[in-house]
Amino acid sequence: MPDMSASANLAMTHLAALAKEVDEDKVTPGVLGFIVFAAMALAVWALMRSMSRHMNKVDFKESPDGKAQPEGTPAEPRAKQG
Repeated sequence: MPDMSASANLAMTHLAALAKEVDEDKVTPGVLGFIVFAAMALAVWALMRSMSRHMNKVDFKESPDGKAQPEGTPAEPRAKQG
């Protein structure tokens, strides 16, 4: 397996040179950062809307006794016929 420290060292020397050229006062996320953030916000909104729709479809009625069977359900499973 090749030694990763040599490639990491080479990458750091190139990144250090680029970091010196960038003005720290002018660094902004830019248009790409806005697009990524907007896409993530849109995805979260769509997921929340979908979850809300699915939760509204749930028909849950809690019985007074937690161990009691809901109406219409058999107490024991039926045996298969045939």
